[in-house]
Amino acid sequence: MKPAAVQADQMPASKYNSRNLTRVERLLRERELRSSWVEEVDAKFYCMVACCYNVLYMMENFDQFGVKEVDAKWIGWAGVNVPDEIGQRALTKALAEKRCIPVFLDEEIVHQYYNGYCNNILWPLFHYLGLPQEDRLATTRSFQSQFDAYKRANQMFADVVNEHYEEGDVVWCHDYHLMFLPKCLKEYNSKMKVGWFLHTPFPSSEIHRTLPSRSDLLRSVLAADLVGFHTYDYARHFVSACTRILGLEGTPEGVEDQGKLTRVAAFPIGIDSERFKRALELPAVKEHINELKQRFSGRKVMLGVDRLDMIKGIPQKILAFEKFLEENSFWRDKVVLLQIAVPTRTDVPEYQKLTSQVHEIVGRINGRFGTLTAVPIHHLDRSLDFHALCALYAVTDVALVTSLRDGMNLVSYEFVACQGSKKGVLILSEFAGAAQSLGAGALLVNPWNITEVANSIAYALNMSPDEREKRFRHNYAHVTTHTAQDWAETFVSELNDTVVEAQLRTRQVPPLLPTGIAIEHYLQAKNRLLILGFNATLTESVESSGRRGGDQIKEMELKLHHDLKGPLTTLCQDIKTTVIVLSGSDRSVLDDNFGEFNMWLAAENGMFLRLTDGEWMTTMPEHLNMDWVDSVKHVFEYFTERTPRSHFEHRETSLVWNYKYADVEFGRLQARDMLQHLWTGPISNAAVDVVQGSRSVEVRSVGVTKGAAIDRILGEIVHSKSMVTPIDYVLCVGHFLGKDEDIYTFFEPELPSEPVTSMRSKIADAVKASADKKYMGKPTSNNKNSSKSFHNKTHKSTPFGSSDKRTSSSLVNNHHNHSSGWRTPQEIISWHEGSSVLDLKGDNYFSCAVGRKRSNARYLLNSSDDVVMFLKELAEACGRSSGAHSNGT
Repeated sequence: MKPAAVQADQMPASKYNSRNLTRVERLLRERELRSSWVEEVDAKFYCMVACCYNVLYMMENFDQFGVKEVDAKWIGWAGVNVPDEIGQRALTKALAEKRCIPVFLDEEIVHQYYNGYCNNILWPLFHYLGLPQEDRLATTRSFQSQFDAYKRANQMFADVVNEHYEEGDVVWCHDYHLMFLPKCLKEYNSKMKVGWFLHTPFPSSEIHRTLPSRSDLLRSVLAADLVGFHTYDYARHFVSACTRILGLEGTPEGVEDQGKLTRVAAFPIGIDSERFKRALELPAVKEHINELKQRFSGRKVMLGVDRLDMIKGIPQKILAFEKFLEENSFWRDKVVLLQIAVPTRTDVPEYQKLTSQVHEIVGRINGRFGTLTAVPIHHLDRSLDFHALCALYAVTDVALVTSLRDGMNLVSYEFVACQGSKKGVLILSEFAGAAQSLGAGALLVNPWNITEVANSIAYALNMSPDEREKRFRHNYAHVTTHTAQDWAETFVSELNDTVVEAQLRTRQVPPLLPTGIAIEHYLQAKNRLLILGFNATLTESVESSGRRGGDQIKEMELKLHHDLKGPLTTLCQDIKTTVIVLSGSDRSVLDDNFGEFNMWLAAENGMFLRLTDGEWMTTMPEHLNMDWVDSVKHVFEYFTERTPRSHFEHRETSLVWNYKYADVEFGRLQARDMLQHLWTGPISNAAVDVVQGSRSVEVRSVGVTKGAAIDRILGEIVHSKSMVTPIDYVLCVGHFLGKDEDIYTFFEPELPSEPVTSMRSKIADAVKASADKKYMGKPTSNNKNSSKSFHNKTHKSTPFGSSDKRTSSSLVNNHHNHSSGWRTPQEIISWHEGSSVLDLKGDNYFSCAVGRKRSNARYLLNSSDDVVMFLKELAEACGRSSGAHSNGT
């Protein structure tokens, strides 16, 4: 996939993004993968998990979720408290006939979990109503207990799923009640295919970050393989929240966390349109339609069907209708508004207050514009049965949906499905998810703008038949083709695609480091080399509570993990072991953290080297051009001043601009602008490399990489220690940038390149010659004056494809002298001598990336905590081996 050129391209995939091309490519790829993949992708059955509060709802509406033709089961809360075992068995048996499996929650869990955390915390927040305030502050005091209940309830759902799960099944979790469920399921079985779909809006990251449990919920959802939303906006908000709050990488496909990709996409839900069309053909419905036509003969019918809820905008709708009547006296006795307001949560004070408010407004308008024989508003505080609702849709001229915030609102879909003959007009709130699907055919309004809604009512009532026809045709085509069945099939198909692609990616992810084998081979080796990175490898992990950018002060101050001092001391004291800390940090950072150990320190990507009881020396290549530094520094200073919480480091061989703690999206924009400035100006003709990290830009001279430096470092170490015994064990562990991963391939015993192969074939002879010189009594090489010069040697091609690696001896600038610890060109050993001491077999080389699943390393450790645990085990084994050896002697 090509890099995104604009910010919008960094957003999650949508069902409609390049649909004709992308979808075909994905299906063809899936077909190819299925034919070659051993594991069967299709599920034995689909397990639909939802916290449904009404058993009858689950039974009666099961087929509407688009799973008619597959073997599916519903797992959900029964909606009633059944404390005794006999009652639970009876209800379980009754629900089994409907393919439903109940989860039994006790009253306390329901109160804290469903009524508390779900309805008083998550639902208002996701609909932009905010967290409880003022008289509801008592809710926040019990927030933690509600959140604990939420997690317990999700675990109870997971237990039931696990009880019925069989290998190969697909588990589809629904809505905000079960945001913790994907994590619980993956902990039970990491190979389980899990999808999660949200039926409400997902708020912007600025709203979501107010939630105390923001990070926990996001990470739990990210455990799913596929995360779905009704609209592209909701998916974009979710990716933005993961990026800004968790600091993860948002991609066009979803959210990436250390190589693990959670796919995020939009899947607009639909309805079973055929069910509504069939209902209109029933004699009872036709009769009801005729009755309604006679009842409202001579008047245009406007319709609103909503739950009596704060987000539905019923007061705004009625006030807009009042303004319309005020400004259009002609229509006062020629139009009627039928408002169906289905009561909900009648025991909640806020809902009781809303009901009183609506009744008051309706009464005032009817008293103001009504007559003895007719009133402009007919308000019903009850629901209608399905057939009565279809008849009402069929006779409506204008449907009015004024939601202040709505996940989708399928009333608009149902209205369109029943308008085959009438071809009425749909006025739709732009804050309803349906606006993104039906926006072309509907009149979109801002429900908060009473004047705009009133004008739209007037426009709809006076709309020409031709325009009504065109608008209706567009919406009708969408509603009848994008059905609930299509929605479900698309989601499940995408989930299967995602799982297959993840399996292929997993094949490319290095396996976890086999610590037992690594330790066993370490103990058997005669001369070991340990190369350790520093940042994110040996450092203490800083806990982040999800604050934007984390704790900048703590994270910028790199500190050695406190649990590593003992293990490193043990390893460094082993005479058979040479330890190198190889880092991009400057010399002072390594001095502060490792000065007490007997080890080698390689700072600034190996350009500076010293034994901890010696002086710093340089390993930089000869004639390293640093003329570009000042001009690049000016650019970095410019962008640092204009990017809050960014900073740059001026090292001797490179400059690094870091925007990890800045606003993510703004930082990326600034980084892109910075690169344009650099390439067109300061470095357009300079011999430099630009290394882009996840949130950093580094400019360094060509050849300044850890892999290019390691041969020179080895040469100096071999010479300094007068090393004769070949190095037969190498452990290389680090969280290195991609540019520096050439260090992993440097030690590979078998590479396709001829120069390295021929070099490896001469290892034994080179080591033998070195040993013979020592034993024959001839002077050994001296660090100060006996190093070989490589000036007259022919440069060979290298396996890395660049002439700056493994080609020349390490040279220094002429102005450095002995007294300051710098070496002259003749004092640095050639790479032939450094590499010739390697006698490395494949099973004795352990390269290991830390937290980078896309790596050239052989193995993987997930975090610095895993590194600490491994080094502890290695040190303990080394200590036991040394003790046993000394006792034996």
